Amino acid sequence: MPKAILETEQKALEINLDPHIYGTFAEIGAGQEVARYFFQAGGSSGTIAKTMSAYDKTYSDAIYGREPSGRYVSEARIYKMLDHEYELMEERIREERPETSFFSFANTVSAINYQRTIKGNGWMGLRFQTDPNVAPNNMVLHARMLDNDNRLQQDAIGILGVNLIYACYYFRDDMQRFLSSLMDNLKDRIFIDMINVEGPEFEHVNHRLLCLDMVRLGLTDVVMFNPEGKCVQVSEFLYKKSVLIVRSRFRPVTVINWEMFNSGLKQFREDLHDDDAYLLTEITLGDLRSKGSIDKKDFLDRVTTLAALNQVVVISNCEQHQKLITYLLDYKIQNVGFVMSIWHLKDIIQEKFDQNKDGALIASFGDLFSKKVRIYAYPAYEEESGKLLKAAILPVPDGMQYLYLHLLQNKHIVDIKDFTPEILQVYSKEVLRSLRNNEPGWEEMVPPGIADLIKKEKLFGIEGGESN
Repeated sequence: MPKAILETEQKALEINLDPHIYGTFAEIGAGQEVARYFFQAGGSSGTIAKTMSAYDKTYSDAIYGREPSGRYVSEARIYKMLDHEYELMEERIREERPETSFFSFANTVSAINYQRTIKGNGWMGLRFQTDPNVAPNNMVLHARMLDNDNRLQQDAIGILGVNLIYACYYFRDDMQRFLSSLMDNLKDRIFIDMINVEGPEFEHVNHRLLCLDMVRLGLTDVVMFNPEGKCVQVSEFLYKKSVLIVRSRFRPVTVINWEMFNSGLKQFREDLHDDDAYLLTEITLGDLRSKGSIDKKDFLDRVTTLAALNQVVVISNCEQHQKLITYLLDYKIQNVGFVMSIWHLKDIIQEKFDQNKDGALIASFGDLFSKKVRIYAYPAYEEESGKLLKAAILPVPDGMQYLYLHLLQNKHIVDIKDFTPEILQVYSKEVLRSLRNNEPGWEEMVPPGIADLIKKEKLFGIEGGESN
């Protein structure tokens, strides 16, 4: 049965009534919304040692130091706040409270402005002990506010802060409930697209599975983690950069995927004259599901091989490319590129055509192919004719030939120039079948080092490990 959702005031009161929990609140921007819930719940004198806010940047810099990036709503700022406030707790009152578990809560928030040019987002975190003689833990998250009103966003931040603190103290042994509880009383008001947990209470956490569950449980539509498995946030990691995305199942990653990574990124950078353009590998929830469910071992096998190739992985609930594009452009991504097979491109064009025969075809393609978006098509051989099929000669429905020609001429759709014809008939499902059946030759169909990794770690259901 689904567990009952506790009211925010009830959570705050329960924490206030625990004599072993004591700490501070430091909130920058959007008001003292989290502390307010604890004051209103009653019994806050047993919980709160100090609350503070430093709205002025000069005051804030004097307390926490300057931000070289100039961005005060940032991950770096939240850790400086946690460091400073927790150290003060230990320095000033540890001798008086040797049996108390300390915490420091911090947030730095930019709520929606009057002109609606800032949509609202923020960072918040908790450094907390569960025992006074044990090292503290960290829980840090980034949230996007969805309410279209400043006061509503402030209220949502207050609720989220209470949920965060409550989850850290009461749900940390059940990470699925931990994640779900962060959204209590916040349905359709918040997206949480980055979470990082560390410390003795979170040693059991697999961070890649944590990221997967964030999307699966509806906290966000998009989450990203680096090769080490740590969740990263788009605006911190890719702020004002250009990104190229390769979407696939990667089950397993093949030499074709590997060539897409390398040739696609090289061409993308050349076209933009931008050597800092970044590559992302994306797996959608739909590509992870089998018979309606997600096999977490299978998921880990895929991302383990991508990590070995030093790839940043995106897990998304964006079956439609436009949804992912909108998400990225909201974070001031400069340009977005996609590398996809010619068959995938053909499917997109046919789908757009079939769904927009009512005259909305141009508008539909305009949403997908903005000035900042282009698709790089990877060629393939037609099975019947053996003809090499490229974007420049792709047959399209009669009703959109002129529109497609426009997209080609304006380089919204371009062919991958560097490719290896000999590998175009490598298919991941055939590689998977071969490795599971211990058939020879599949090792040459995956990128360098991946065959040894699959054998060593016994990934994708391979039998016998290294002995094969």
